[in-house]
Amino acid sequence: MSENNGSTRAFDTAAADFDRLGEYLWRPIAAATLARTAPAAGERVLDACCGTGASALPTAEAIGAAGRVDAVDLSEGLIEILRQRAAGYSQLYPHIGDVTAWPDGGYDLVQVVLGIFFFPDMTAGTEYLISRVRPGGRAGFTIWRRGAVETAGKHLATAVAAVTGTPPPSPRPAHPVDELNQPEPFGTWLGERGLTDITVAEHELRLSMTPEIAWLLITGSGFAGAFTELDAAQTAAVRDAYLTSLDNAGIRDLDATTLIGVGRRP
Repeated sequence: MSENNGSTRAFDTAAADFDRLGEYLWRPIAAATLARTAPAAGERVLDACCGTGASALPTAEAIGAAGRVDAVDLSEGLIEILRQRAAGYSQLYPHIGDVTAWPDGGYDLVQVVLGIFFFPDMTAGTEYLISRVRPGGRAGFTIWRRGAVETAGKHLATAVAAVTGTPPPSPRPAHPVDELNQPEPFGTWLGERGLTDITVAEHELRLSMTPEIAWLLITGSGFAGAFTELDAAQTAAVRDAYLTSLDNAGIRDLDATTLIGVGRRP
């Protein structure tokens, strides 16, 4: 999933809950992505930042035994779960690796679901992945739409600060994705990376924030990195403070809308 060492450690820790969260978040988003990237029978596909296979597994089904899916992620914990699931798919090959240095090329399709914003250099990493596509092949990238899932992060940060007695964290530094997380700029940016025939679709999704799912969103995602240094008692206190904060704010669901950009390499 992530190409950032800190995020990779968080995903390793969160692997089991990451997989459980898939039912509510990763798999619906992956299904919407595949409806746009359209993996077809016999194709060679690179599924980068693959997690536990939310997009890689249905891609393997779509391409059939005559195709091949290389599913790559830096997180050993996530890949281990995918390996267990991939046992019945001779066409699916899970790998622990850095997709921004993946050596193979000539793919019919390269797809990345919620991964490119973790790259140390998002632009260079995306351009490299596009270079792995054969001429005439397709590339698809899914990112969060502006504002998506941000509310959960803000309430979590407040809860961690309250439990640890530390000041709330400063706003995160500006990131290139902040300028791209609307359809028009995202499409323009993909065109600047060399793609043509670009479409950008918005996949509207609301995540029900029951206490169980609201906390699973934290423990099963990169948000888990916020409390990897806390002990069990502190983590339990963060959970209570976080859920209380959401409840006091009247938050019953969460915007989890994504943008799906697909284009063709000339």
